[in-house]
Amino acid sequence: MYQNPRLLNDIVDSLSLPVGVYVGDNLKIEIANPAMIKTWGKGDQVIGKNYLDVLPEILDQQIFDEALTVYKTGIPFHAKDKKVDLVIDGVMTDHYFNYSFIPLFDEKGNVYGILNTGADVTDLHQAKEQLQSSNEKLTMAIDASGMGTYEIDLATKQIKTSGNFNSIWSVDGEITNEELIAKLHPDDLAVREKAHEEALITGKISYESRILNEDQSVKWTKINGKIIKDENGTPKTIIGIIQDIQKQRAFEEELKRKVDNHTEELQRSNNDLLHFAGIVSHDLREPVRKIKIFNTLLNNEKKAGFYKSSRKYIHKIDQSANRMENIIEGILAYSTLDKTIQPFEKIDLNEIIENIKTDLELIIKEKGAILTTCDLPEMEGAPILINQLFYNLIQNALKFSKADMPPRVIISCSDEKINGVDFVKITIKDNGIGLDPAFNERIFNAFERLHSKDQYEGNGLGLALCRKIVKRHNGTITAIGEKDNGAEFIVTLPLKHTNNPI
Repeated sequence: MYQNPRLLNDIVDSLSLPVGVYVGDNLKIEIANPAMIKTWGKGDQVIGKNYLDVLPEILDQQIFDEALTVYKTGIPFHAKDKKVDLVIDGVMTDHYFNYSFIPLFDEKGNVYGILNTGADVTDLHQAKEQLQSSNEKLTMAIDASGMGTYEIDLATKQIKTSGNFNSIWSVDGEITNEELIAKLHPDDLAVREKAHEEALITGKISYESRILNEDQSVKWTKINGKIIKDENGTPKTIIGIIQDIQKQRAFEEELKRKVDNHTEELQRSNNDLLHFAGIVSHDLREPVRKIKIFNTLLNNEKKAGFYKSSRKYIHKIDQSANRMENIIEGILAYSTLDKTIQPFEKIDLNEIIENIKTDLELIIKEKGAILTTCDLPEMEGAPILINQLFYNLIQNALKFSKADMPPRVIISCSDEKINGVDFVKITIKDNGIGLDPAFNERIFNAFERLHSKDQYEGNGLGLALCRKIVKRHNGTITAIGEKDNGAEFIVTLPLKHTNNPI
């Protein structure tokens, strides 16, 4: 488990995304950051209370049942754009949320609580409703406005027009039906033909088509019409209206683009929260362990020669503390910055490996491990993530070593060109307990463990985080090995990026 819960709480409290953790059968509120408390609107005194006692109004909305089902089954639940009624300051208010209930497992694999994250998308939902309402009003306006009207005599093919009909079609004077059809975009002729075929059954014509101008520019129009029949039921006349909807089309496409971008950003925020929790549990463990050990050495140091050796220990503690500070700042920056504008940085992979060797020097010394590295190139990427990637892989190689054999870790590299793009292929090979080939892919699943925690510590997130990091950098990661004969992880990463995928 994480060694410094106060620090973790401080970090969670700083997030703008609502976060809560509930434990036990009654879902007692263990953690609720300020964003979650503000969302509930029940005041600050919620920690230690049962979830349903704080939010009784959710009982009839199936939300409590959703959370309780996750606690009982261990299966995550995700809701998108769901209406939630909350009583805030004594008033029932409507909200829409994207929220998740994610099970939390103890070392025995039992669910001891759930992680609740949420994002208020009420504004986005209202924007969608406003767009729908706008479209309905526009349709009514088209039916009633007569901005461009026409009447076609099906016997003589003569057309009578009024209003803005001619300006919309960019024509002068009289024009035949065949000439109008010739001005339609070729890709839309099938749409018109189908609309007219359906009109023979329904009596109504409705379709959208592009008018192709002489300069090859296009104009979107909406055409509504009705077939008038004679006393014998024979189609006699078509009457209708035409509306220039070029601006409406452009507006819809722009709004759709913004909605898609915002939805993608909300999903990134949810993913980043899970990623963030994994980074905290991994990167902070070893520095804290080192600080505790060196502090113990200082406390046990005898007076003779204390000054000389204590200087060395204090220096080690300073290094670890600085490392922790950099990790925390990097995590917070990654969790809060707009990922669409976060720039890549040039990364010296040799420096990354050396920093990791410093972080892991205690376990390297304890196990008598030998790390052999190659001359690695520079690449573009997110430093906090690339450091996390190789930290996890090297730590795993040291952790899953044989009891009677010192770890030997070989890091090799080579240049690769994939689809014309320069990649670096990095292989991390060890002489540890190995890997059953049947689990080559399964080990990258979140919370997947092939060994009990009594044998090897960890929470099953390390390799899942590695795959996520590699994917964010448009690379790949695979694993091969044999049981009792070592494991080998192969990572390919592009050296440069034309855009920022983080």
